[in-house]
Amino acid sequence: MKVGTDGILLGAWAEVENVRSILDIGAGSGLIAIMLAQRTASADIHAVEIDAEACSQAADNMANSPWAKRLTAIQSSIQDFSKTALQQYGLIVSNPPFFTGGTFSNSQDKISVRHTVKLPHGDLLIAVRSLLSPDGKFCAILPNLEGLRFIELARTYGLFCSRITAVKPLVNKPVERLLIQFGRTEQELVKDELVIQKGGANDWTDDFVELTGTFYL
Repeated sequence: MKVGTDGILLGAWAEVENVRSILDIGAGSGLIAIMLAQRTASADIHAVEIDAEACSQAADNMANSPWAKRLTAIQSSIQDFSKTALQQYGLIVSNPPFFTGGTFSNSQDKISVRHTVKLPHGDLLIAVRSLLSPDGKFCAILPNLEGLRFIELARTYGLFCSRITAVKPLVNKPVERLLIQFGRTEQELVKDELVIQKGGANDWTDDFVELTGTFYL
């Protein structure tokens, strides 16, 4: 689960204009943080990851990227990091765990990534509320139903949805993912839709190519 469409979509979609400091919560292999470094000229990017092996891999990937000087991997839970952080961030991104019930897999790694055991959504929102600058933006990607629930939960933490992109695999398929942007103040909601493929495998739509093409060989 190191490189997937969700992470690529979020890394390409999050607004970075005029952002000087970025925080990636649950960095995994560092994919999103490195994408955001590619998209910005001078932003400093901190990537927090609780798993030691994943954090080490993220640090290696960052060190081998052209933007190593602006990227920092930090091994910590976001709960602990938010209590000791000395700054706030103009952009916070997260591809968070999203299953809140059901049957666990036999893989502990997949449990950690997919289930909200180590990072309940309430804890994530508390951390974002603490770490987001007054005019900052928080961007996340979630499955459709979990995303709608997350939007309602975020309101109770003083974080308001300002932008949603509904993601479909094909034009005639239902929405599978929501790319969601939050801020500290209520604004008029901007909504749009992204279809990934026209038909067969790797038959990408023009919109998907325009959004993510910079990151594919």
